[in-house]
Amino acid sequence: MTSANPTEAGAVRIALAQVSTQVGNCIANADRVIETIARARQELQARVVVFPELTLTGYPPEDLLLRHDFLAQCDAQIERIAAAAHDMAVIIGAPRRMNGDTHQPGDAPAALENAAIVIDRGQIVAHYAKRALPNYGVFDEKRYFKKGREACVVEIDGVPLGITICEDIWESRPAEEAAAAGAKVILTLNASPYHRHKTDERARVVSQRVRETGCPIIYVNLVGGQDELVFDGRSFVADHSQIVSKLPAFKESLGWVDVFPDGRITAHGESHHWPHGEEEVYSALTAGIRDYVRKNGFHGIVLGLSGGIDSALVLTLAVDALGAENVLAVRMPSRYTSPMSLTDAAEQCAHMGVAMETLSIEPVFNELKSSLSPLFAGLAEDATEENLQARTRGVLLMALSNKFGRMLLTTGNKSELAVGYATLYGDMAGGFAPIKDVPKMLVYALARWRNTHKTGEHPPIPTRVIEREPSAELRADQRDADSLPPYELLDRIITAFVEEDQSIEDMVAAGLDEAIVRRITRLILLNEYKRRQAPPGIRISRRAFGRDRRYPITSGFNPGA
Repeated sequence: MTSANPTEAGAVRIALAQVSTQVGNCIANADRVIETIARARQELQARVVVFPELTLTGYPPEDLLLRHDFLAQCDAQIERIAAAAHDMAVIIGAPRRMNGDTHQPGDAPAALENAAIVIDRGQIVAHYAKRALPNYGVFDEKRYFKKGREACVVEIDGVPLGITICEDIWESRPAEEAAAAGAKVILTLNASPYHRHKTDERARVVSQRVRETGCPIIYVNLVGGQDELVFDGRSFVADHSQIVSKLPAFKESLGWVDVFPDGRITAHGESHHWPHGEEEVYSALTAGIRDYVRKNGFHGIVLGLSGGIDSALVLTLAVDALGAENVLAVRMPSRYTSPMSLTDAAEQCAHMGVAMETLSIEPVFNELKSSLSPLFAGLAEDATEENLQARTRGVLLMALSNKFGRMLLTTGNKSELAVGYATLYGDMAGGFAPIKDVPKMLVYALARWRNTHKTGEHPPIPTRVIEREPSAELRADQRDADSLPPYELLDRIITAFVEEDQSIEDMVAAGLDEAIVRRITRLILLNEYKRRQAPPGIRISRRAFGRDRRYPITSGFNPGA
């Protein structure tokens, strides 16, 4: 970034610090904050720097907030940040222990606030406690925080700035009361996780607050992956219900605006393109893989490459996230693996520059069958033998992961996981499931999108992989269609039942076949025990299998009763 133009006369320059943090690492997060303050000072000549919600702890810190030693680390780092900001104003998200906090270790800290700490010229001059504490979906803030009750307006060099935090802006009252208290511009600190269509919702809500209050809003959002959540950044400035400045999606950035005492705003710098559709989802998935692997200290990844569409997409995502040199693909053929699958897998690795190994599962599979033969004598082969193949592959891949310090990526999609078309300790074995929340039809759409945006001579995913009929190749002439309805239909049912909580009656009224709906919804409920044992995966929908869908394993619920 080149040095910015001087601040306009009478204005205050505010920097928007769209940063990536690591949950729990308060010291490293404070280092990033201090580095960003220095950049804002030197490169932008900024007077104010605004950081996202809970920047200091990362989001969500979960039960780390129950630890006194963790909160003490946060307090110490706020002091470091204040010293570094000796000539500037900084507004940063952090937990704040209220006076008189006497809770015992392990107790929910009823006197803890999700706060915005206001530092000016080295001193803490104000704080704001988040007023709307979300307790739905992936959010669990009422477990940890006490609700704020008052608006906060701070004046910096003659400019009255109101402060809100994330969920506050989705309600009318916090912004309206900030404006009533004299704010001319509203700053909102956010840790708003990504899901599809979230961007349009944010813009609509923030524009509504601008119309209600008459105040421009500066929206600063966290960026980066944290377990199954991805924060997409896309910080922006809304003025007169129009977005006048956009920071990039899924990457760190430092933007800036000049703000006048009467609330006028002059935007500076580039207004970035925001991806939509398949490009947006693909960007979220690569960001999630990159941060999960790196933040957990792995040196690269390993995955089983079957020659099918799911593993082909995961391989491409992994290469785009981490580089081909950090990816190892392993073919693991059996007697049922078609030559086409082996050829397509090798072609993809060659085109993408990925190292490939081949380990036949036949010797291990035969030994397992031999060991079990006395007990299985007289019984026909069934899904048991199919699962043995998948579990053999899981054992081999986990051994490679352990030996070489590589994260094992699983390659199952949401459609399969929903109905249990996956094997525990087999193809479900691994450390991270990048497409766990990606329905099968979206898998195809992402593969086609990526092929149209190839960076080399060849498309990354062989065309035949996309066009061929899907098969697990665990028995002769096996097809997914032998066990499942067409994926177009399956995905409609899963979306309706899992993401939209529709009843069987709702789905039948919408034109879906009742017998198929009853069968699929029963499979979804029966396979909760599998999903509970699955590795985490990247959330891209409103309702993923993970933090925001908490169904009991043992349950008598019958949606068709």
